[in-house]
Amino acid sequence: MNRSVLKSWEAMLAVALVLELVVLGLINPAFLNIENLLFSTSDFVHVIICAVGLTLVIMTGGMDISGVSIMGLCSIVLGLGFVAGVPIWAGVGLALMVGLGAGAFNGSVIARTDVNPLVITLAMLFFYAGVATGLPTLLDMMGFAVAGAGGFEAYQYEGITGLPKSFTWIGTGALGWVPVPLILTLVIAAAATFAMHRTRFGRFLKLIGVSAEVARFTGVPVTRTLVTVYALNGLACAVAGLVLTAYFTSARSDLGAEALLNIITAVVLGGSSIYGGQGSVLGTFLAGLVLGYLRQGLLALGVSSDVVPVIVGGLLIGSVALRIGTGALAARRANRAAYEAERAAVGGNG
Repeated sequence: MNRSVLKSWEAMLAVALVLELVVLGLINPAFLNIENLLFSTSDFVHVIICAVGLTLVIMTGGMDISGVSIMGLCSIVLGLGFVAGVPIWAGVGLALMVGLGAGAFNGSVIARTDVNPLVITLAMLFFYAGVATGLPTLLDMMGFAVAGAGGFEAYQYEGITGLPKSFTWIGTGALGWVPVPLILTLVIAAAATFAMHRTRFGRFLKLIGVSAEVARFTGVPVTRTLVTVYALNGLACAVAGLVLTAYFTSARSDLGAEALLNIITAVVLGGSSIYGGQGSVLGTFLAGLVLGYLRQGLLALGVSSDVVPVIVGGLLIGSVALRIGTGALAARRANRAAYEAERAAVGGNG
């Protein structure tokens, strides 16, 4: 998908978003209330934040499906630190470091082996989820003390509540009519867009996605770039996990576990090529809005929550098929134009 086609795809997503809101608004007029539209994004901005990070990864031709487990791991790290008496913002810093480190570890393994990134991150998906679930028990075994008769293990399957308002504000607060989670998402998306289009790092991502071997021969630090991009993805997932924790005012090890399908769909529907070398943060952002509002609209109409993933999965299949068809059509037009140009040149020489 070339740049012009990608721009057209982004325009199509924008139109689809407007049409979706209009249709849902006609069915339920309360849906089109601007305040409702803005604050309802807090339900799904964690998906967009993770999808933005994954967009950068997919630009390299890679994949990382462990992000949903990193969200839960960072959430429970924050919560356990809080009940152990760690200042909340120190806990936030620790959780962000855990996400960054988890992503960097993924990138290090992927960059130094020939194993498919999907296989590696599938293993890490279960590993990080297991660590998040078992961390309270591990801390008890290591002798760390916490108030209460049950120790850390009492929080293994229960949400950790009572988080200070100074922290939960990032999930429930607002600046004027704009919720803080949406502002954070816009800042992250803007930073990712700048990095992708205005920095050497962004050019490295695209070159690696086209061909890692060619990129290496041209002097691109492939290993360092891959470790960095996976680390940034882990950091994005950590931010998403903390925003979700603040929104629900509760830290849990399984927070965000159901978001994987929506994250991948937002990236692919947003215009990123699963083969690498092509991606759009704007497209991912728009696709995330389309999916988020679609889910809310369907649930408001009484559609079962069990049916919504089926519809999202259908959108994923449809977007891939449409992407392939669009790419094939663009290639056919390019070949046709080249043929006509060559034919005209031959005719002129004759």
